[in-house]
Amino acid sequence: MSTFDALREQLLDAATAFSGGQDAPPSRTLSGILSGMVDDVDRMLREELEIFPVCHHSPASALAMTRRLRDKRPKVVYLELCEDLRPLLDELRNCRLPVALQAFATQLDGFPPGSGPLSVIAPVTEASAEYQAIAYALDTPGVEIVLVDRSVDHVFQWLPQETDGSAPQESGSIEDAQGEDVALHGDAVGVEIGDLRPRFAELEKHLLHHGKVRHWSEWWDQYVEQPLTGADYGTYRQAMALVGSLFRRLRPDGDGRLAVDEERERHMWTRIREHLATSGADPADCLYVCGAFHAVSTVAEFGLRSEAPPYEISPRTGTRWLYGLIPSSHSAIEAQFGLAQGSVSIAAATWAKAVKRGGVTPHRLKGQQDGRGKRTGKPAKAATAASPVAEPAADRLSGFLATPPALDGLDEDELRGWCVDIVRLARRNGYLASTADAIAVFETSILLAGLRGRARPTPYDFADAAVTCIEKDVVPGRRDVRRLCEILLGGDKIGMVGYEALPPLARDVYDRLEPLGLDLTRRTQQRVLLDLKADPELEPCSDLLWTLRHLLPDGAIRPIMGARRLGERPIQESWDVALGRHQREIIELGYEGVTVEQVLEQRLRRTAWDPQATAGVALAAVEDAILYLGGRRLAGELGARAVELLAAERTVDDAPEVLRRIRRLLTYYRASEPELPAWCEDFVTAGYAHYCTLLPTAFADDDTGVRQVGAMLGFLFTLESLALSLGCDRAQLELAVRQSHPRAPAKVALLWAAQTQLGLLTREELRARCDELLANPLVVPAYPLYVSGFVQALEPVPGLAPFVVEALSKAFARLPDPVLLPWLPTLITTLRRHAPELVPVLVREAGRTFPGALAELDAWTPPWERPAAPAHGARAAATPSGPVSALLTRHPQACDAMAALLGCTAEWGSIEGENGEAAALLARHPATTGAVAALLRL
Repeated sequence: MSTFDALREQLLDAATAFSGGQDAPPSRTLSGILSGMVDDVDRMLREELEIFPVCHHSPASALAMTRRLRDKRPKVVYLELCEDLRPLLDELRNCRLPVALQAFATQLDGFPPGSGPLSVIAPVTEASAEYQAIAYALDTPGVEIVLVDRSVDHVFQWLPQETDGSAPQESGSIEDAQGEDVALHGDAVGVEIGDLRPRFAELEKHLLHHGKVRHWSEWWDQYVEQPLTGADYGTYRQAMALVGSLFRRLRPDGDGRLAVDEERERHMWTRIREHLATSGADPADCLYVCGAFHAVSTVAEFGLRSEAPPYEISPRTGTRWLYGLIPSSHSAIEAQFGLAQGSVSIAAATWAKAVKRGGVTPHRLKGQQDGRGKRTGKPAKAATAASPVAEPAADRLSGFLATPPALDGLDEDELRGWCVDIVRLARRNGYLASTADAIAVFETSILLAGLRGRARPTPYDFADAAVTCIEKDVVPGRRDVRRLCEILLGGDKIGMVGYEALPPLARDVYDRLEPLGLDLTRRTQQRVLLDLKADPELEPCSDLLWTLRHLLPDGAIRPIMGARRLGERPIQESWDVALGRHQREIIELGYEGVTVEQVLEQRLRRTAWDPQATAGVALAAVEDAILYLGGRRLAGELGARAVELLAAERTVDDAPEVLRRIRRLLTYYRASEPELPAWCEDFVTAGYAHYCTLLPTAFADDDTGVRQVGAMLGFLFTLESLALSLGCDRAQLELAVRQSHPRAPAKVALLWAAQTQLGLLTREELRARCDELLANPLVVPAYPLYVSGFVQALEPVPGLAPFVVEALSKAFARLPDPVLLPWLPTLITTLRRHAPELVPVLVREAGRTFPGALAELDAWTPPWERPAAPAHGARAAATPSGPVSALLTRHPQACDAMAALLGCTAEWGSIEGENGEAAALLARHPATTGAVAALLRL
């Protein structure tokens, strides 16, 4: 006779009555499902190795685990957790929970390119069965804990097989979560013990509807957690296994995750048998802790007496994994695994209340910090060899399922305290709440509990009542009433990794910032002032802060006063530091190197040698290397890489960025170094030849913008003197300009400006061409495009500023309104977005051109409309005068030899009558000449 024969008969009779004899596969009929569930529980109880089914972050599981560990005192604990995370468990005593075990990999070997970095996290909270097992095993002499789940490498090997790589999302779980604490896990893949949730959407919807709850976490708390919190161990174990079997059998057809779950179960049972064979441990002294879903596994490898062929575990890839601990929080766990907002905080509050009421002493790692930062815990006694308490194989499910749970009645004092506290919190956060609202919340909570068939209001009922009675149309602050209820019922507890458990890089950062006197464990923002002139010893701290600002995300470190630019060193700096809030990012930096300088150097190299890198990206890396690392070695390597990238580019999309950065770098080196680095000279010569070659194509290509062509010309003209001194040929530029034949009006204007700079087009000819454009009614609508091209030409030809002001003035004076008005927004946005550095040039030139007072405007005539001044001194130019010309005339041999060398022929003029008008002026006023002569005699 089986232990559950009576229960099986009852369930089969009920199935026959409800199903009506519908045709279906035996395993999918109601009678088959119910009978199979009983068989699953029976098979688990008959297993020689005691299996402890759990649910993640379940207070009921944690309480049952605590009681069972004190009764059984096992010597070996097998835990469903990634086997290669075992070394991290010893570091938990240096942390403040909740924290997460993390495996991180950036250098991948065996995974698809571009899929990194890879990260896996396993959060640990105090109100969880796994933490109780870990604390017991680590602090009890003679007890061994063995992790038996797949490695983190296998997590990603098997991840593509899963149909859904993330946890199912509950309505309002992540979308409503606010604050940066939900991002503590980043984009890591989460693993947890005991994922119990229906994988059949219709089933979950049915349970939520008939349970009169809004989300799955509330249903689980109401119908599983509360009844099992006070149940004995036998009842808890059988009921949890029954729930796991229900969700396993009521899964949708073709569920891809089931194959991955079965692979994990084969892996775990294989590792258990291997450890028992090598260690010689007695299965009666062991405990296997796994999720309730896996406790009722149907794989052939299930059990110690399995006769299935040996399961071969696939090898790991060559990826090098790095391991550590990162801070976690209740909200981060909820967002990671799709739990309802506030559910983990409510579970923690339920755990604390159950521990206090039941008189249970939970396990805590010796020396671990509590929520106030104090170290607690006492060493546990050694596991004795006394025989464990044997559990009778009795049917506990029949009585548990047939008898309604004995739930606590209404605790008016507790509910009244909640109502008063929520009103106080609401008033602090800007709500106009009063005592009447507290009374309304109290009555509404009781009403909601009654409507939902509950003996006492749950925290979920209380939160719904508070939102209904207190929250109005708008939220006055950044916290809504539901968030205030979470704070009241336990808050979003945030963990912290202790100094001893940090990687070397994080400890190095903490040590180097110690002179600032900051408490880097605080999650609040701290202000620090650095007077580098009075305290030069703080300069290393300043360098480290700038480097961290470059590596960490926005908000971790923010400069208030002071800036770091090429060639500049501030004498005072002010910072807002919030490193305690971004401890995860600092820890993950430790996976990349030993110091922040090493991490920065590696990142700059990866950036410059990335397949998608451009010359502008490499120049940015050079600038960062100078600013944050100093020295010339790395900058030289990155600069040489920039030369290679520039020579290999086939487009000029990056030309504006290249011009801006190379100008800045050349200015820095000229001011701080005795000579330019070799890579700068190579970059200028390569860029000169490169842009000369691409210039005709860029002018003709419609996909190349005016800004890019202007930047090319800016590089060629502004760096021309340096390029020519390094051996470049100016004829190459002239040929490139002559071969350019643009069609777009803006590019035509750029070409005219280039021709003017090269002397191929005079300023008068350029003005005449523009006047012809304004005089042609067919071209007038396109004239603003020509003006836009002239504006872009200010970068390569800054001497063209007076003419650009003239062109703009003529456009505003002569263009008709239908052409002028639509062009104005385009001109303004172009100047703001593409050429902000050119606006001061235009404004300065306009200030020199236009009158400074309004009264002068009526009588003012533009310079380009004034009559040309007559040519003066034509004869004086043809006939040199003065002492130099007289000396050359008296000794013509040198000039004749030079003229013969140059192939010039000319006749010498007469010096008679030289000084012309000046001589006549001095003759009329001899007193001036006498005074000067008297002064010289002195």
